[in-house]
Amino acid sequence: MTSAPRTARGARTRAALLEAAEHVFAELGYADASVVRITERAGVAQGTFYLYFDSKLDLFDELVDDLNRRVRRAMSEASAAAPDRLSAERAGFRAFFAFTAEHPALYRIIRAAEFVSPRALHRHYDRIVEGYAEGLAEAQRHGEVRPDLDPDVAAWALMGIGELVGMRWVLWERDAEGGVPDHVLDQVALLVDGAIGRRTAPATTREENGS
Repeated sequence: MTSAPRTARGARTRAALLEAAEHVFAELGYADASVVRITERAGVAQGTFYLYFDSKLDLFDELVDDLNRRVRRAMSEASAAAPDRLSAERAGFRAFFAFTAEHPALYRIIRAAEFVSPRALHRHYDRIVEGYAEGLAEAQRHGEVRPDLDPDVAAWALMGIGELVGMRWVLWERDAEGGVPDHVLDQVALLVDGAIGRRTAPATTREENGS
């Protein structure tokens, strides 16, 4: 970014450019999106663009970071008040699905980043996994997550579940209000509980061991 906004008006202009870019990149793809199209959609002069961004790529990278901040905040706020880890997982998944329902461009933009800006792509996933793994490790210390689980590997795997379920029931079925249908969310929660839930030995095994 060339310079940070120094006024409320500048912050609004920059936000308008990011919002316009979200739609233009999603509709046209990175190659066909242009600064002219973005500024036209934002309702600002083309020269104004360069007060906030050095180039189209600079704007794209910032858009990836902006979407990342917003989706992480939505998930974190939703799960913060949960009484246990499984409830937190369910709330976090619901928030992610709701965010992608409101911002379906997230999928196309992140996929474009694989070719346009791999560093932005890696940064996006790494930031999500970092906080996710920390939460799992904390729950593990409190006995809510199975002790043999690697929080980092689990975070990547669970993130993959969320991304593909969201693609299927949010991106492909735009009639899902606020995310995915409840029965789908129930199945996701069931899978998550089966994957990370703390295990107790079956009664038969305990009896055989004389305990």
